[in-house]
Amino acid sequence: MGRAVETGGTRGAEAGPSKTRARNGIRIGVDAMEAPMPMVVPTGKRGGLRECRNLVAGSSSRVVVGDCRQVLADLPGDLMGKVDLIFADPPFNWNRGYDRWADAMPEVEYLTFTYDWLDGCCRALRPGGALWVNIPDDWAAEIVCYLKGRAAVLATGQTRRAACRMDMENWCVWHFRFGQNTTKRFIGSKVHALYFVKHAEPGEGERTWNPMAVLELSDRAAIYGDERTMSKKDGMPAGKRVPMDVWYGQYFGRVQGNSKERRHYHDNQLPEAYLARVVQACSNPGDKVLDPFLGSGTTGVVAHALGRNFTGIEFSEHNAELALDRIRAGPARPLETGGGGSTAIGKVRRKLKGAGKEM
Repeated sequence: MGRAVETGGTRGAEAGPSKTRARNGIRIGVDAMEAPMPMVVPTGKRGGLRECRNLVAGSSSRVVVGDCRQVLADLPGDLMGKVDLIFADPPFNWNRGYDRWADAMPEVEYLTFTYDWLDGCCRALRPGGALWVNIPDDWAAEIVCYLKGRAAVLATGQTRRAACRMDMENWCVWHFRFGQNTTKRFIGSKVHALYFVKHAEPGEGERTWNPMAVLELSDRAAIYGDERTMSKKDGMPAGKRVPMDVWYGQYFGRVQGNSKERRHYHDNQLPEAYLARVVQACSNPGDKVLDPFLGSGTTGVVAHALGRNFTGIEFSEHNAELALDRIRAGPARPLETGGGGSTAIGKVRRKLKGAGKEM
């Protein structure tokens, strides 16, 4: 497995931890003692490996320190082409103050980086395995086109296509109410959650899809008191539905500073409810789940608690240690399993008869 090293810039052996100055997570400058943040390249050296076990479920979690492009290329035989679910929340190239990562690449370099790690994920998946990508407006179109097999034309004039055939299942949106304030355009309040599955020929593998694990109360039941929802004919339980493709609701908001889930050492943190929905819907207990950008560790926390065998890749050794501590500690609150309540926005117009009964 690969261990990343820094080239193309000098920090100095005695420079110590990053002294980047940031406001709202955005890099606004560096202290005089700090050299410019260097770019990163893989060297092929083996990275540090940390592990923990879920003794109840019999599963384990491991964290590898290194550049995900190299680590994905060097996956061991028990993972290469055998991963059931990958969730990727990559750097957005927004010049954020990440630990030891250059988050302001020229566009052509960032897209090359993106296509490299996407190809690595595609190869790691088993046929029928799921890939979820959490990405903003800036890069969503490029990623969708690339994974759909369209030729990507780089600024150098070169073209490339995805390493594997991927089938798109959903283009979901994670919606939150606390976007970065601005007066120059509409305030951003979403990130795209792209759901692809590695193509499988008959007999090669099946897509894992567990709708019963993530059901929610339908608007017909919660808002309109429509009794027809109590005699559904789609195989779903009375009053329940599969969640829509715009995700919001209790515990789905941005993880703010006063949240129980908040880890203050990390800039960008996804809510555990988001990952609980993905992991439960697209994998089973004992399955192999991988996150190539572990960050604060949310994917690992949820996958480990739900009895999946988890592998996380993290460029920062410091973040890797903290993420593993969080994985060991477990979720900030009990994970919702078997579906949840209503995410409806409107007021109740008519109460459903027998609404006091559990549905």
